[in-house]
Amino acid sequence: MSRDFQLPGRSPVIASEGMAATSHPLATLAAIDVLRAGGNAVDAAVAAVAVLCVIEPHMTGIGGDCFALIAEPGKPVWGYNGCGRSGAKSSTEALLEKGMTSIEPTSPHAVNVPGAIEAWGALLKTKGTWPFDRVLAPAIKYAEHGFPVAPRVASDWKGWVSKLRNSTGATKHYLPNGGTPAEGDIMKLPALARTLKAIAKDGAKAFYEGPIAEDMASTLAAKGSVLSVEDFAKHRGEAVTPISTNYRGVDLVEIPPNTQGLTALVTLNILENFDLAALEALGPDRFHLMLEAARMGFAVRDTHIAEPSFMRVSVDALNDKVFAKTLAAKLDRTKRVPLPPAPTPGSDTVYLTVVDRDRCAVSLINSLYSSFGTGICTEKTGVLFNNRGSGFVLKPDHPNALGPSKRPMHTIIPALAMRGGRCDTTFGVMGAHYQPMGHVQMVLNLFDYGMDIQSAIDAPRAFFEGESTVIERGMPAATVEGLKARGHKIVEAPSPWGGAQAIRIDWDRGVLIGGSEPRKDGCALGY
Repeated sequence: MSRDFQLPGRSPVIASEGMAATSHPLATLAAIDVLRAGGNAVDAAVAAVAVLCVIEPHMTGIGGDCFALIAEPGKPVWGYNGCGRSGAKSSTEALLEKGMTSIEPTSPHAVNVPGAIEAWGALLKTKGTWPFDRVLAPAIKYAEHGFPVAPRVASDWKGWVSKLRNSTGATKHYLPNGGTPAEGDIMKLPALARTLKAIAKDGAKAFYEGPIAEDMASTLAAKGSVLSVEDFAKHRGEAVTPISTNYRGVDLVEIPPNTQGLTALVTLNILENFDLAALEALGPDRFHLMLEAARMGFAVRDTHIAEPSFMRVSVDALNDKVFAKTLAAKLDRTKRVPLPPAPTPGSDTVYLTVVDRDRCAVSLINSLYSSFGTGICTEKTGVLFNNRGSGFVLKPDHPNALGPSKRPMHTIIPALAMRGGRCDTTFGVMGAHYQPMGHVQMVLNLFDYGMDIQSAIDAPRAFFEGESTVIERGMPAATVEGLKARGHKIVEAPSPWGGAQAIRIDWDRGVLIGGSEPRKDGCALGY
């Protein structure tokens, strides 16, 4: 299913040697430059994400986390969990004693050790071919000499002035002249440039030990955080075995818990019980079933997904097709139904993807979580901190309760669609809690409805917040009315849902086909 050339839109990008798709043209170009200079997809992906940490500072940063999936021909898919942990002195009980019932997104207690830099180093060491200094050069150039602010970035930046003003460092670095930059303004981040130069020279160790780590720890301590220099020094991510489910002949591959990737697998397992291809691609029946299945999948997530050693039910049990069939039986095709309170078996970032000439495919996501994370930024080193700790719950008996040196249920998830042991599509959808829904919608658009890669990204989206069904303005009017008739309380989304990037590998014809999110500033490029 291709787009109508009489309507606004853009074609998929088709090339044969290599391809990158990111949320910003400068990052995409940085990846292509690396590929054309002889670097591989991993080198290019790290170069691109480092650039994004400079030029899309509200969406990502070196104070965040990073996850990746890498598919190489003839090898098992390799995954990396670059999630940071809470402080060794963190506890649910201590925060409950302070009268807290949840960890607010701007709280210093929401900051976990940033895992991204360690993850980039691990990716380069394990699968890359270029050293840190060469890979970080484009990001350092933009931080030191300036970058023009893109339209969507400028639009988003304006909404976070009050958050940035709560931190002396954030005000200094991210509110030039007391306000936000306009579209096309040149922004420089000299403190961040110095920090990136230190990492380029001495590797990840420069970030987690010594002056940079001391500056991060002291900045956070002044705000009341328990994170210490020891917490930074002992941080390590881990290589992980991906999880997957087969959906109509295609294997959707995700990072295992503590991420929410399992949510997408559970939702697809539910939807496999319905003949979606027989339904109109943008019709009310399709969206009703997708929303209802996702509500079930997210109920499973919120009950069970946590640091693996704390989970009470295994991933295999939650990813079981029979379990999914029992959940599917609870859905009503004609109306919205109440959710089971805690479904149990037996009883919301930047995303980019790169494929090189050897067909190594990298699916990578890097995030601060909320826009500008906590809004807390170091004055000396220019590091904006994540608010991943707000993913913990303050319930002592919950598997995802805050605890010492623990990873929270994590929203960012890269994805791969594999067919016959080879990578068919590498993709991801930014957007915090929306991401599993975005993965499901992409899989349905591509494999149930035969959309091309760009059309699959362009298609209107819907999600749920509480008891409301939140839709984008592009949703057909008849579908909106059909959802209302099925009991959905419709609310228009104040901003678009998610931000996707994707590349398909056409093995038979030897070409790469890329698509990029029109809701963002980015693009796909190939050569």
